[in-house]
Amino acid sequence: MLVGSDGRRRVVYAACAAARALGLKPGLAAAQATVLVPGLVTHPADPAEDLAGLQRLAAWALRRYAPAVAADPPDGLVLDVTGAAHLHGGETALLDDLLQRLGAAGLAARAALAPTWGAAHALARWGGAATVIVGREEGRQGGPKGWDDGPEREGQAMPQALAEALAPLPVAALRLAPDLVQGLRRLGLERVGDLLAQPRSPLALRFGPEPGRRLDQALGRVSEPITPVVVPEAVRVGRVLAEPVVDAEILTRHVERLAAALAEALEARALGARRVDLLCQRVDGRVEAVRAGTARASRDPRHLARLLTTHLERVDPGLGVERLTLVVPWAEPLGWRPAASELGAAPEPGVAALLDTLGTRVGAGRLYRLARVESEVPERSVRRVAPLAPPSPGRWPAGWPRPARLLRTPEPVETLALLPDHPPVHFTWRGVRRRVLRADGPERIHGEWARSDAELWAVRDYFAVEDEAGLRYWLFRAGDGSDPATGPQAWFLHGLFG
Repeated sequence: MLVGSDGRRRVVYAACAAARALGLKPGLAAAQATVLVPGLVTHPADPAEDLAGLQRLAAWALRRYAPAVAADPPDGLVLDVTGAAHLHGGETALLDDLLQRLGAAGLAARAALAPTWGAAHALARWGGAATVIVGREEGRQGGPKGWDDGPEREGQAMPQALAEALAPLPVAALRLAPDLVQGLRRLGLERVGDLLAQPRSPLALRFGPEPGRRLDQALGRVSEPITPVVVPEAVRVGRVLAEPVVDAEILTRHVERLAAALAEALEARALGARRVDLLCQRVDGRVEAVRAGTARASRDPRHLARLLTTHLERVDPGLGVERLTLVVPWAEPLGWRPAASELGAAPEPGVAALLDTLGTRVGAGRLYRLARVESEVPERSVRRVAPLAPPSPGRWPAGWPRPARLLRTPEPVETLALLPDHPPVHFTWRGVRRRVLRADGPERIHGEWARSDAELWAVRDYFAVEDEAGLRYWLFRAGDGSDPATGPQAWFLHGLFG
């Protein structure tokens, strides 16, 4: 247990799971804690070191997950994942990966995703589940449907999804001071829903503006910008605009000029960008961010600008953007390369630019290529790897062709086979009967006996067949045709040829 000073009082700063099970919790007087648990082991708290560690964790999250990350003392982080979730396969995949990596590092964590900082803070600490997501459906401005992202518009209707999610939480979830929480509880206002049902004026007269302000921040009625952590060694370039800009075309031209300046800064350090963040600071202090990733280190200004401006429509300029900043949280060494025109040769075609473009549209996690695995069983002979991963050793068997599309699991088909070692005359797959005109096979594949005893006698006979429409399929018969466990006519479809 960690003990520190709160004014003139010595209080509990942090308690482990065993101490919490005994009734000890942060904020409890240290003298009371030692009386409740005799022999309690305590250590002095160091808030400054805790904050420094939180800042280091925020810098790590900035490089990997979001273009805008800030510390949320004493024990949290706030990430603005707008414009970055698609790089991780969506919001759910991003939160799952974040919790998994923190857990692997020995850090127990809970996460919540919501349209506002206040709502995410409340749901992560008081929501009950390890992962809570509110407002996942994307609307016009990149937020939940029916949710206007302009916090300045006081007369807007309260988001129903946020209100329903926050209503059962205690009032302490609104980040109110302990004395305010106690005062509200004495009046019977113990839940956020109780505050939502109360008129605002009497509440402000008795407790001041803080409860109403925190409630408005959680519901998005009042802006609450975050101050992102700054990584000192990150390459960054910025520009203060002569006047606030709301037009997307003008912002695009400024981004293109900044990308050229960023390329020069990267070349001076012999680096290439793997991840680039565009930070748009609005006149109200809010920061709108867009993140782009690259498959290979790059400092091509046109390519970087194209990746960033693809999602520029997600940026809500509000009353205007007054400052633009490009930050490279992840860079790799990249030596100087002469331009193709200087050598008198055509530029070398590459797939990295195509991968970057596709990654910004569908998510980099959905791009892969198939690599060979040393296995005779077809479904075990391939695995997914990164598109630009180095070539895998070995080759597939050259004697027999393999289908362009292999089904995840073989699907059973109804067949008519006249002879045990011959292909079927016709087969029915997914309710459609197909007549076989041509066939090649059989190719016999045995099970991998070293894996299990069940595969010791397993055998498949594969046939490549072509139907009347010219479509080609990869069929196999399980067993040798006389195995009583599978039956003489146990046929399956495993793949389709191009």
